[in-house]
Amino acid sequence: MAVDYAKRGNPKKKPTRKSSPRKGAVRKKNQSQQSAPFKVVFLLILVIAVFTAFLWFLRNGGEEVIPSVSSGSSESATPTVVAPQLDPLPEVPQERWGYISDLENKQVEVDVPESAESRRRLMQCGSFRQFGDADNLRARIAMHGFESQVRESHGSNGRWYRVILGPFENLREAQRVNNQLQRSGIYGCQIWLWNLD
Repeated sequence: MAVDYAKRGNPKKKPTRKSSPRKGAVRKKNQSQQSAPFKVVFLLILVIAVFTAFLWFLRNGGEEVIPSVSSGSSESATPTVVAPQLDPLPEVPQERWGYISDLENKQVEVDVPESAESRRRLMQCGSFRQFGDADNLRARIAMHGFESQVRESHGSNGRWYRVILGPFENLREAQRVNNQLQRSGIYGCQIWLWNLD
């Protein structure tokens, strides 16, 4: 037999008995709730009293009360507050270190070495057996805005065509040009002293 589960509804639950709390537990709970505010109020009053005593001590703690004797009646005499006599401050001692005044008044002497006389430099970017190869490199260098020369030299190995740049007045200028040539793709240039005169 078929059962229709959709229209069946919720199953009936068994009635459960609600348990009532015990009377003793309620009484203990009420007593603990009543004692908690009393403890908080007592603690708050204690903190305020201690704070007030601390402030009073800060205000009057270092002074002594000395009753003054007057010729009048003893009832009209009021105690006067007298501050204790403090020792005067000691004199400022001499500075143990004298570097502060030394630094303010010091003259620094710097020995600047004489700059070595600037020697002229040349930069050789290639040495070729064929003049056409040397002229090709000279043209590539000229495309980047630098003037170069092709010099013929005779050595123990025969004739060589050297591509040189210069003269440069100092090493820094020659290195600047060398770095620009390296960024352009021309590598292998060497900086030498000028020896062509």
